[in-house]
Amino acid sequence: MDSVNQSFRGLTSSLQPFARRTGRLIQERLGNADEITELPQEYLELEKRVDALKAVHVKLLAVTSQYSHEGYDYPPNLRESFVDLSRTVSERVQTLAQAQSAAEAQAALTRATTKHAPKTFAHAISRASLASAHQLPITDPLGVALEKYAVAEERVGEAQLAQDSLITSRFNSALQNTLGTSIKFADRARRKVTNARLNLDAAKTAARNAKPEKQDAARVEVEQAEDEFVAATEEAVSVMKNVLDTPEPLRNLADLIAAQLAFHKAAFEMLSELAPEIDQLQVEQEAKYREATS
Repeated sequence: MDSVNQSFRGLTSSLQPFARRTGRLIQERLGNADEITELPQEYLELEKRVDALKAVHVKLLAVTSQYSHEGYDYPPNLRESFVDLSRTVSERVQTLAQAQSAAEAQAALTRATTKHAPKTFAHAISRASLASAHQLPITDPLGVALEKYAVAEERVGEAQLAQDSLITSRFNSALQNTLGTSIKFADRARRKVTNARLNLDAAKTAARNAKPEKQDAARVEVEQAEDEFVAATEEAVSVMKNVLDTPEPLRNLADLIAAQLAFHKAAFEMLSELAPEIDQLQVEQEAKYREATS
């Protein structure tokens, strides 16, 4: 029985601070609280900056999280067959080049494999270009150009997938980690300050209303609450400064830009290599057209 009574008293004593804080919070929200301890101006400014930094992380992730979904730029109403999606353009071009007859070429077009064909815009336009090329005679300049374009766009799509993987693993993961660690620690430290401030104001109110014989005990309780409030505030200031001063967000942004730059540079180089070939086909076609109409 004694152990039960001790457990009950321990539970009661642990619940008292929570009940006091809750009561104080309700009074403040109802506008019935008397004096409210002010937080240092430095602390309040740091809170605003941490909230802003947290909002930046959340807002950026709301957009960049799309990089983890392969089909984020895939045409929503596009319908592609199983055969279209079961082989890459490079595989089809290579197989067709090795075909010795029209029958072999047709078989190469319709044969499926288990290899996954990515659903990106670049891959989709690559497959559409190759399929279009095969609707035309093998020597048709437009068909030749479309086949070259199909191969180039597939390479652009592969570069995009590499970009997406880097952004997901470096930028997105880093921002999510920051939200779940340092910013979360700052939020926790701020809650401790709020609780310490509520305890302090509740202790002050209790001291003002205490009977003469309990004034000394109430004064000691106020002093203890003040010490806890100061300690919690100093700790929160230190934690928030650490969150705000770290260069980690800038490193993350540099990783995002580097991944995008690598992709756009690769796409530029691939299309720059292709453009003169298409221009040459156009010039030759123009010459033949003028000759035929002259």
